[in-house]
Amino acid sequence: MFTTEKEFLEFLEAHGFTYRRVEHPAVFTCAEAELHRPDVPAVSTKNLDGLASQLGVSNLRFASEENLQRILGVTRGAVTMMGLANDTEHRVELWIDAGIWQGEYFQSHPLVNTATLVLSKPELKRFFDLTGHLIHLFEEGSSIAV
Repeated sequence: MFTTEKEFLEFLEAHGFTYRRVEHPAVFTCAEAELHRPDVPAVSTKNLDGLASQLGVSNLRFASEENLQRILGVTRGAVTMMGLANDTEHRVELWIDAGIWQGEYFQSHPLVNTATLVLSKPELKRFFDLTGHLIHLFEEGSSIAV
């Protein structure tokens, strides 16, 4: 399990990933993260509202702090799809809004909430392939696996 941002970035570099890293103050909410968005056109990826309605679940929320740390190696405020690198048992399913997946670049925390990575869609897809996580796309009324 990657326990530091440094270890995680070394993993990305060892696998030849291209990304941009932007440091910022610690953020704990989507609103705070929005204040420190990198100055590039990229999609932010923290929102459960659309998935909740798609699955018909009224109380969908992030996992407990304990489960976040145990399964993804992250803390509250640093929840990120990059944590899938730590989910070697594949207990987490990856769901992405189909509209968001149309973007070219995506933002994600590198296991900490004091920096943001910007990755291209091909690099992000390659990351999911490397970690063994199937992308499930959803949109109003349907869902598909990519």
